[in-house]
Amino acid sequence: MKKILLNFLVATACIAGNGLMAQEVSTITLKPTDSAPIINKNIYGHFAEHLGRLIYDGLYVGEDSSIPNTKGVRNDIIKALRDLDIPVLRWPGGCFADTYHWKDGIGPKEDRPTIVNQWWGGVTEDNSFGTHNFLDLCEELETEPYLAANVGSGTVKELADWVQYVNHAGVSPMSKLRQENGRKEPWKVTYWGVGNEAWGCGGHMTAEYYANVYKKYATFMTDWNNGTGLYRIASGANAGDYHWTEVLMRDIPTNLLEGVALHSYSVIDWSNKGSATGFTKKQYFQTMQRALHMEELVTRHSAIMDKYDPENKVALIVDEWGGWYDVEEGTNPGFLYQQNTMRDAMIAGTTLNIFNNHARRVKMANLAQAVNVLQAVILTDGEKMLLTPTYWVMQMYKVHQDATLIPLNLEGENYVMDGEELPAISASASKAKDGKVHISLVNIDSENAHEVSIDLSEMTLSDLSAKILTSKNVQDYNSFEDPESIKPVSFKDFKMKKGKLDVEVPPFSVIVFGEK
Repeated sequence: MKKILLNFLVATACIAGNGLMAQEVSTITLKPTDSAPIINKNIYGHFAEHLGRLIYDGLYVGEDSSIPNTKGVRNDIIKALRDLDIPVLRWPGGCFADTYHWKDGIGPKEDRPTIVNQWWGGVTEDNSFGTHNFLDLCEELETEPYLAANVGSGTVKELADWVQYVNHAGVSPMSKLRQENGRKEPWKVTYWGVGNEAWGCGGHMTAEYYANVYKKYATFMTDWNNGTGLYRIASGANAGDYHWTEVLMRDIPTNLLEGVALHSYSVIDWSNKGSATGFTKKQYFQTMQRALHMEELVTRHSAIMDKYDPENKVALIVDEWGGWYDVEEGTNPGFLYQQNTMRDAMIAGTTLNIFNNHARRVKMANLAQAVNVLQAVILTDGEKMLLTPTYWVMQMYKVHQDATLIPLNLEGENYVMDGEELPAISASASKAKDGKVHISLVNIDSENAHEVSIDLSEMTLSDLSAKILTSKNVQDYNSFEDPESIKPVSFKDFKMKKGKLDVEVPPFSVIVFGEK
């Protein structure tokens, strides 16, 4: 008997050493509740700054281009963004916003002055893409515009005039000017950013100084929007600057404030960001550390807001987030053009899960950026266009837009690298207006699959289907030579029995389950 037991133990050790021992199981329990918040569709927003090849030679090619377009905007991009159901689009910046004077971008194009983009590459722009172009594009996309106002080098009157120009239906100097420029009806813009990164490129202000500046601007932003109200968003904190949020919530009355912004990028080292495609396993792990830090940021900023706003009137707006690496070799350093790999899909999946799970306070987020810049969902090269892995994550996750959050409890295994650990599994769940439940799962582990068991016993679900986004290597990306290398495919390798959903989630993959 002792010999048999010894042989069994030796055999078991050998199996474990060969990596064949049954894995530990991560467990997720869905806990639906009547008090759960709605996941605001604006969490799936995007950002279009005058930066590099985003506007010019990206979105906008001009009416006389050989590339099929609508009012100068590429038709293929319009279709791709419409297919994402993008809810809100932020423009014209970013740092660019605080040097942009909106009146330079209206009227006959031949009369518009040029501008030197001092922030991004020092290029000269001709202002051919302006307020009318952007707001008409938003109408074409059926998306809400989010205008970022010039506080750094602008004036209160300049912003007040812009609000009147785009929103006033009656008789006024600015509505008259709008009509002279070919637009009779106002656009009724709701979302307005009052400056950008006031702590940095927006003026290097202190929180106390900016709070007073904000109140001045917000006071003169009159609601011309047929009584529906303006949604004013204050320039918020740089990542973990909790003092900034404390001051804004303390010093700005809630009747002048609808949202407070937050910016955070998944950057390894600002002085050495690393390659977008040629990264090591260690660099990948570090990027995931930065991405998952969003959980702490949102939690702590929300706690400060809860102290001053227990009724949850003011939203947390994460209007810049995403991965940031060194630019592609041979491109202008100021254009921030980078490829988009499965690493970026991991950033997108985990970050959106965080936002979903914090939907009580997070009401909008804007991925940086839409086309050809940073963690773009679309890349272009002349007439060519491709959809990135990040695009496909956003496409898979759009089922969560305006759905009711299903709270969950997750107890999972860790992703381990050089003695450091991160949660391997990320998840969020929701119930759509049609009653169908969707669950999004991410495994960030670059080496190992993870077994996940989801307890659905408190739910009554019909048959589930699923899609998966994954690839052979975490460095893989869609190229102009092979633009569909990475895209979602049907996934059937799961079991559902007696209120349990069991699935093995492959390394660096995103899976979204939904009721048929």
